[in-house]
Amino acid sequence: MSTKYEGLDQGDTRQPRDADAPAQADSPAWMSATELLGSYARGELSPVEATDAVLERIERDNPALNAFCLVEPDEARAAARESEGRWSRGEPAGRLDGVPTSIKDIMLTRGWPTLRGSLNVDPDQPWTEDSPVVARLREEGALFVGKTTTPEIAWKGVTDSPLYGVTRNPWDLSKTPGGSSGGAAAAVAAGMGPLSTGTDGGGSVRIPASFTGVFAIKPTWGLVPHYPASAFGSLAHSGPITRTVADAALMLDVITRPDPRDWGRLDTPAYSFTESLDTPMRGLRIAYSPALGHLSVDPEVARIVAEAVQAFEESGAVVEEADPPIPESREHFQILWYAGAAKATEALTEAQRDRLDPGLREIVDEGLTYSAQDYLTAMATRMSMGEAMGRFHEDYDLLLTPAMPITAFEAGLEVPPDSGDRRWTGWAGFSYPFNMTQQPAASVPCGFTEAGLPVGLQVVGPRHGDALVMAACHAFESARPWAGRLA
Repeated sequence: MSTKYEGLDQGDTRQPRDADAPAQADSPAWMSATELLGSYARGELSPVEATDAVLERIERDNPALNAFCLVEPDEARAAARESEGRWSRGEPAGRLDGVPTSIKDIMLTRGWPTLRGSLNVDPDQPWTEDSPVVARLREEGALFVGKTTTPEIAWKGVTDSPLYGVTRNPWDLSKTPGGSSGGAAAAVAAGMGPLSTGTDGGGSVRIPASFTGVFAIKPTWGLVPHYPASAFGSLAHSGPITRTVADAALMLDVITRPDPRDWGRLDTPAYSFTESLDTPMRGLRIAYSPALGHLSVDPEVARIVAEAVQAFEESGAVVEEADPPIPESREHFQILWYAGAAKATEALTEAQRDRLDPGLREIVDEGLTYSAQDYLTAMATRMSMGEAMGRFHEDYDLLLTPAMPITAFEAGLEVPPDSGDRRWTGWAGFSYPFNMTQQPAASVPCGFTEAGLPVGLQVVGPRHGDALVMAACHAFESARPWAGRLA
């Protein structure tokens, strides 16, 4: 039996649980994947118990959060019983056997519809194929509990859609979790499974990670195979969303394996992300850019990030304040992004276009006005940015910035009220430049505002420097633990 969630109207602020109820930190729902796997191996916990705990949280909290658009409790429990049997025989199917996992509703998932938050996708069709990320997770025994919400075709940095309504932040239900992987991040933050998949074309794992207090990384483009090819081209990356860096490393060790359907994929790394986490920070040269030279940052966010940067100095790294020599690239990113949106919807009839998210319809119409010369000029800007960052990383091993210049704002809106921005790109200036340059970039929780909203620190590495980015995030997590604070 599947459970579909229709979403909520923008005025709904129901609490997901009694505000006075205990946080239940000892529940299996709050355990990391690595903790669950250790408990399974020792016979202290079974996948059935872990899955029941996750499904109970989904049943209780998802009506308010709208993090999941599809849940298959019967299928998940049957898979958990099979996993329990394998563990009891000492024969786990793979590195993730029995770990509750959710899939962003952008990725093809065999047997489940992939509707992409759109009214224009027919659910009544054969769903016979897994995307590369889903296939690799399935091969390693991950236990799929459902699919998470996304804005239509993952087009914006918040999560609401004509199909499923508004998704909300577990730290404050009046706020957005960000997007486009907002359902995935909200699910992980709320204890609805330790592992979730995300995609990132302009910040779509890092934005919600920052807004919801979880970890996410956008790997070097091509490191994680992607299929079907995105209409947004090589801006689009796939990556993990988790509560701990070690869990993300475990996922990367799985999902970076090759897939022949992605002709642009990179070779599988010769190293293990998990085994590389303890790389020391001592002696690393790290640049800290508080505003990328030109961005406006909320003062409380700026203070929290500046304090977080001190952890790297304490670990023995050499930290200098330095801005990377890249220009303001919003206009050129938007040309590439809007043209991609136009490509993604080119087969729609006029009646179907009228059913699109109104904001998406606007950028599609604008994307159709661009010339080939406009597109190539934006690509030339992108290439010059990549060259500049390549030279920058000859002097600096890593770059630290705020992940977001703001904290989560009102749910159901694309931009903060009274911001003067029209599009989400106006407040996401720390994220999309590194999609332009294809570099690995992660958001690590680094603190909370006085209002109790999470703040993220962005860690950026040179292309192919993913293992170092992960090690830096792990070092920060060790110095400034965050996973014990529960939404």
